Amino acid sequence: MNPDLLYQLSLCMTDNIGHVHAKILCDAFPSARDIFEAPASELSRVEGIGKIRAQNIKKFRGFKKAEEEIAFMEKYRIKPLFLKDPDYPRRLLHCYDPPTLLFYKGPADLNASRIIAIVGSRNHTDYGRQAVEKLVKEISGDSILVVSGLAYGIDALAHKAALKNQLATVGVIGHGLDKIYPAEHTQLAREMLLQGGLLTEFPSHTPPDKYHFPSRNRIVAGISDAVIVVESGIKGGSMITADLAAGYHRDVFAIPGRINDAHSAGCNRLIQQNKAMLLTGKDQLVETMGWESIRPLHTNNREELLTELSPEEKQVYQLIESGEIISMDDLSQTAGISAGAIASAILQLEMEHLIECLPGKLFRISR
Repeated sequence: MNPDLLYQLSLCMTDNIGHVHAKILCDAFPSARDIFEAPASELSRVEGIGKIRAQNIKKFRGFKKAEEEIAFMEKYRIKPLFLKDPDYPRRLLHCYDPPTLLFYKGPADLNASRIIAIVGSRNHTDYGRQAVEKLVKEISGDSILVVSGLAYGIDALAHKAALKNQLATVGVIGHGLDKIYPAEHTQLAREMLLQGGLLTEFPSHTPPDKYHFPSRNRIVAGISDAVIVVESGIKGGSMITADLAAGYHRDVFAIPGRINDAHSAGCNRLIQQNKAMLLTGKDQLVETMGWESIRPLHTNNREELLTELSPEEKQVYQLIESGEIISMDDLSQTAGISAGAIASAILQLEMEHLIECLPGKLFRISR
């Protein structure tokens, strides 16, 4: 285990230090240990921290609990993913409130080239099931990682369809990895651990309380290039996930339904209000996301990489190159392509070390 893990866990356990404050501190100090060893006066001078949060860090006495969590992780081979770790899901770093520390178990690559989230009603219809199974089967040859929330209904259908079609699938859960909720999905979770994974921001012995699930939904939205809503009422977790995805500059798609079907009322409203694009199948998804020409990484030569960029990647690279530093909002307003295509292009450019991400969702050409 990383020797800094004790302090990373402790940072998550410190009173009044949320995800946004933790990110500020991680940007200001080289490591979590440096945060705890810094004088209170230095901590309080960090913008947004102040004296009270600085004192909470200095008075922290929960190291024994953090040690117990490390023992649990080692026993069950759970991988910690801290904000600054190279394997941390890079898409989440572009969100304003990324989880400080994630707990992960499974072989799937959380920085895969293409990631979609499929979410929807817990009380699905045959139409919803058919829509999920059709879409997942269509994308089965495209190495797309399927993410959902391991809940009843559409979530479970998405995971099962991915497994059936040999696609990696990751379940983001709203509790610790010492249990599976709902318990009926225990066998499904075991199969996912062989072909995908389970991911959470909650330490062991955290119960599946209802107020954890909106927090879970933000990870589902942020870790994906696009969110696809399949059957949803006007209110519910899927609609929250769709709103979060839009706020994170992700593309949102919705499967349309009959105008008098309450199961599809949320999807139809998202489309009606231009909050989601109507989705009918794989071809539209791939075209909108600019995924026709995704390629494997195989060279570190900048000039060679530049010649192999997709049209969307070239456009984003040129926009970033034209200014010394550019924000995600400016890219979205200028590029003329979908937010999801921009996010996908940025991820590829970052992974190829052609651009670098700065605090505040700012980007510049790598130096």
